[in-house]
Amino acid sequence: MIILISGLVLFFAPHLLRELGLRQSVINALPSEGAYKGIYSVVSLTGLVLIIWGKSSSPFTMIWQPMYELRFISHMMMIPALILLAAGNMPMSFIRKFLRNPMLLGVLFWSLSHLWSNGDLASILLFGSFALWSAIKFTMLGLASDTASKPASVFWDTIALVGGLTMYALISIYHGHLFGVGLNLA
Repeated sequence: MIILISGLVLFFAPHLLRELGLRQSVINALPSEGAYKGIYSVVSLTGLVLIIWGKSSSPFTMIWQPMYELRFISHMMMIPALILLAAGNMPMSFIRKFLRNPMLLGVLFWSLSHLWSNGDLASILLFGSFALWSAIKFTMLGLASDTASKPASVFWDTIALVGGLTMYALISIYHGHLFGVGLNLA
């Protein structure tokens, strides 16, 4: 469990520097912004590797038992999560213009859907951390970003919709192969 927690700390620490008011101080303390980006990337990637390793090697400690009959809620939450994730990686769509940071909202939906379906301690730490982080970032960046003046295109909304639904279908089919837990959609 210590590996998972270490990974979460390493991953989220650089991702919260802006919200903690430390980003510019860290950049100023380094020789260049490129050095900052390099260190940021290495620390984040190391954290991600430790998260994956830690989650896979953590003991299974059940905290609460998810209701099998209500698993469909997780599936329904994943549809907008993946559409928002796709919209966050498109040029200016109406989804992005309205929500400002749809990818963070998609991560929040993703984490909440997985918290709903997983009652073990490692999953609660993993998905709870991502839920908290994405909620903080979505709120803070949403207050700061200005997308109102940028022109949007319904084309990118369509691509986000098709891309998100395609990701949902593929992940639903291959979830067991990718993550070791098959999904029963019936």
